[in-house]
Amino acid sequence: MSGLVDALLIVVAVIVVIARQFRASRIDTGRRWWLLPVILAVVALREAGLVDPRHHTASLTLLVAELLTGLAIGAGWAWTSRIWTEQDGTVWSRSTKASGAVWCVGIGLRVGLFALGAAIGVHQDSSALLLALAATLLVRSAILVWRAQSLRPAVAPAPAYGERMFESTGKVRG
Repeated sequence: MSGLVDALLIVVAVIVVIARQFRASRIDTGRRWWLLPVILAVVALREAGLVDPRHHTASLTLLVAELLTGLAIGAGWAWTSRIWTEQDGTVWSRSTKASGAVWCVGIGLRVGLFALGAAIGVHQDSSALLLALAATLLVRSAILVWRAQSLRPAVAPAPAYGERMFESTGKVRG
């Protein structure tokens, strides 16, 4: 039952992460953007059953394929996300339709990897999926932070003569 609960929690987490990415979100380059992926990776590596002892080579091959898929999804997701700067210098991002396509392809690949593992009799635990999700989030965050740092802040246009005076008094120009 614990495996089913883990799988449901992972599905819910993925849905929340995907849904949040289609809203504009601020990229804070000074934050510890790597912390959540590291925590997920530690939780995944702490679990027993990451590698099936009866099918060691096949299990490791599937794990590597899962990790590579996660890295590719993270990179694709980051490169298809739109980023921009506001006049105050903050950097924002939002996923695009292409980002959604990257996720759909990635989920399809993961389902295919799981089906392949099941067909050859490899026991697969949710920790491999959690580790791949950590890789996805780590690569995506790293690329977005890198892209954000390479952007120049938008230059605020100079106010027109007298514009500040009207803004401070609250009067509307007619």
